[in-house]
Amino acid sequence: MNRGRRPRLSLELLKGFEAAARHLSFTRAAAELFVTQSAISRGIKTLEHQLGRPLFIRVDRGLELTDAGRTLLQAVGDALQIIDEATGRLSRERARHELTVTTNVATASLWLVPRLLRFNRSHPDVNVRVLATNKVVNLERERVDVAIRHFPPESRLPEANPLVIERVFPVCSPALARERSLASPADLSNHVLLQFETYTSLGPWLDWTRWLEAMNLAALVPVGVLRFSHYDQVIQAALDGIGVALGRHPLVADHLRNGRLVTPFGGRGVISGNLYMVAARGSEDRGFVRAFMDWLRAEVRSDDDEAPDPSVIPMRPTSPARSRRR
Repeated sequence: MNRGRRPRLSLELLKGFEAAARHLSFTRAAAELFVTQSAISRGIKTLEHQLGRPLFIRVDRGLELTDAGRTLLQAVGDALQIIDEATGRLSRERARHELTVTTNVATASLWLVPRLLRFNRSHPDVNVRVLATNKVVNLERERVDVAIRHFPPESRLPEANPLVIERVFPVCSPALARERSLASPADLSNHVLLQFETYTSLGPWLDWTRWLEAMNLAALVPVGVLRFSHYDQVIQAALDGIGVALGRHPLVADHLRNGRLVTPFGGRGVISGNLYMVAARGSEDRGFVRAFMDWLRAEVRSDDDEAPDPSVIPMRPTSPARSRRR
């Protein structure tokens, strides 16, 4: 221990001094701090004794700060402001909740992220962290509260919460639909198809292949094919009028709602799978997590109200790799 070090001054005494120095009155300082006038007076005497110099002088029935008092007031005022700001910041941080949600990159970029402002406005006390990855992460190990995952149509998942049936149907820009006939699916032979391509242990996986098979058009040969490794790139190409893409509901719901994309064949679509919510163990016990999951359900209900009503034709996988959850 440093024997020459002066003992720290009491914070309560300093608060009493600061109030007395602002008001230049022990009585008004006592009223502000809900203590007696004699308690303020004793506290000032204690400080003066500890500092070895007077802090106030009496003038014309009032008080005036000494040079030492003015120096101490400046330091104490700055210190109390720093303390107030820090405690206020900590209180606000403690009042907020942290929620982490994970989903695949396409669902995050096309559907979830554009809607988060609505959740933030209705739940300003919740900070949301989005973990966008095409890998299936361990929720507890990665400290994730909720996952949005894709599963094949035949899946039965008692531990998960059904969110929405994923349906796919051709979409394109309004300009492209006007420029070149798309009266029936067979007219796709006159268009460029925008393929979402990914790779599995059994080779490449192409989304149009399964859709065309479901429509009995497996032999259709388009004018051209552009392949993309990320689904959001497919949709961007469709928005730019480059070709026709397979729109996945609900991922393209906003683009259909605002008219940036159209469905040339209306309800001529198929069911490709289901989106589920999976909560980490114990997460649903927290109110703000339940609120987020309820909000997700409300969002997909809103999308369903305006979505095309495609034919209920499952897109049956032709290999085990194709049925992997995304």
